[in-house]
Amino acid sequence: MKALLLAVLAAVLCVERAHTLVCFSCSDASSNWACLTPVKCGENENHCVTTYVGVGLGGKSGQSISKGCSPICPSAGINLGIAAASVYCCDSFLCNISGSSSVRASSTILAMGILISLLYVLQARQ
Repeated sequence: MKALLLAVLAAVLCVERAHTLVCFSCSDASSNWACLTPVKCGENENHCVTTYVGVGLGGKSGQSISKGCSPICPSAGINLGIAAASVYCCDSFLCNISGSSSVRASSTILAMGILISLLYVLQARQ
């Protein structure tokens, strides 16, 4: 089953233009689960970017995650103890799946992201 899914995904990707990048996209989401929508980047957008901002004071905390395509590759981070911010940049197919650069994606989440992107590409062709 895995081999079939990979073969179908490879076939769909080969049909696309070579320079088309696909990244996950969201704006000011409170959870990474809200950031699993794939989008095709423009011709001049060669990078996927994830911006993470987290704040915690006492028992209260919050976070904001934004993802998308970018023509430049910013990379920065700051941690002030009660607040942290990071900008992560990458340049491969759906590489910005994690909520922040320090979070590793599980195999299940990665497989789900690939399946969602495959369905997106197939739906866009109809």
